[in-house]
Amino acid sequence: MATILKRKKKYSVVYYYEDEKGEKKQKWETYNTHAEAKKRKIEVESEQNNGTFIPPKDVTVRNFLYDFVKIYGTTHWALSTYESNCSLIANYINPIIGDVPIQSINPKVVDEYYQTLKKTKSVVKRNRTPRSEYVTPGVINSVHKLMRCAFDQAVKWELISRNPFPLANRPKTTYKKRDIWDAEMIRKALDGCKDPKLYIAINLAFACSLRLGEIIGLQWDNVHISDADIAADDAHVMVVQELARVSKDARQFLDEKDIIQVFPSMMNGTSTNLVLKKPKTESSIRKVWLPKTLAYILRKWKEEQDEVKSFFGDEYYDYDLVVALPNGRPSESRVIEKEFNKLKEKLELPNVVFHSLRHSSTTYKLKLNKGDIKATQGDTGHAQIDMITDVYAHILDEDRKINAQKFEEAFYSRCDLRSVRPPEYENNNPDLTNVVQALQNSPELTAMLSNLIAQASTNFNKD
Repeated sequence: MATILKRKKKYSVVYYYEDEKGEKKQKWETYNTHAEAKKRKIEVESEQNNGTFIPPKDVTVRNFLYDFVKIYGTTHWALSTYESNCSLIANYINPIIGDVPIQSINPKVVDEYYQTLKKTKSVVKRNRTPRSEYVTPGVINSVHKLMRCAFDQAVKWELISRNPFPLANRPKTTYKKRDIWDAEMIRKALDGCKDPKLYIAINLAFACSLRLGEIIGLQWDNVHISDADIAADDAHVMVVQELARVSKDARQFLDEKDIIQVFPSMMNGTSTNLVLKKPKTESSIRKVWLPKTLAYILRKWKEEQDEVKSFFGDEYYDYDLVVALPNGRPSESRVIEKEFNKLKEKLELPNVVFHSLRHSSTTYKLKLNKGDIKATQGDTGHAQIDMITDVYAHILDEDRKINAQKFEEAFYSRCDLRSVRPPEYENNNPDLTNVVQALQNSPELTAMLSNLIAQASTNFNKD
């Protein structure tokens, strides 16, 4: 049995339990209100009665997450997931609730934690200015997803009796309409682009809906642009990998998981490497067909690249990359983004990031295929179809407006339904002209009227 004791303005729940060694211990848990203490008292007594009570342990969130990452993360996470989750733990979890015992984490504590996060300043990563001054709802939702998964595991490990995170009130994340370039802006950019590798990258992003990491990780072995391929309208690229910069610690921790190729560093003492790695999700591995013009552009680019390779000879780093530096070395994302920013300023185009070209591509394809979401998803490689339906809903709404117009033209314009009017009050004084016209058109009606008049006249004379 548990007891509630008032201590000044606080309330303590006091109960006994047996630890892992079978020794009897006393536990005091303090709460701000009597209602909270009463709720906890009922929970303890219920769990002790039905045999689900878990003895208190002094495991902090920090220590638990260390074990969780080491045991769970190594088998379930890809490289990018590992790095992003470790960043969330280091920047936004441990500094705030890292020293709190996991058994003290309840839905109220989680709600208070999320409120604190909203007032927490964003952490600068790799000397890059954060997009917002304070932690965004999107980051908080990422924290929520990570902690919900972690505490599910804590329940399985019998460290806690239930997971408090599903009951917490996390902030809502709404997708904003993305600023993108339209087709004319992209034509202008391509016409004004003088950097050949950026020219190829823009074409692949717009025509094939590829991510930048997929573009700079694309190798010629996965580009199929032979005469036979083009003639059969089967020119295509296979997206099977991406280029990324990852830390050596992450690679060692995950035992080189998902790594296809590691590029040697040009400087000693660096903590990261450029690598070719598997995409984050299975849906990102896909076949994307090429427009014929882009197939010919790629063929010409391959010929020019081969000439440069011949010129450099043994000094050329032949990694078979489609988008590469003049010496064949990988062209990482910041190189492309830098040239892209120069092009925007030079041509006075709207300020968007390179990734926006992928969204321009999705928008353009949805317009061309009249909202065929599955076909578009096949090109983009989105794991969830609602990523398209949520983010690009405005495109689908435009088509729905057109559907109403087409329905009007196809159905309502072919019948005289528009002449239908609401019923009017009965007219007790019909137009005499219409009555005469009706009598002239119907001899039977005239005979009936004559008989009625004759009968009425006979009755009148009798009276």
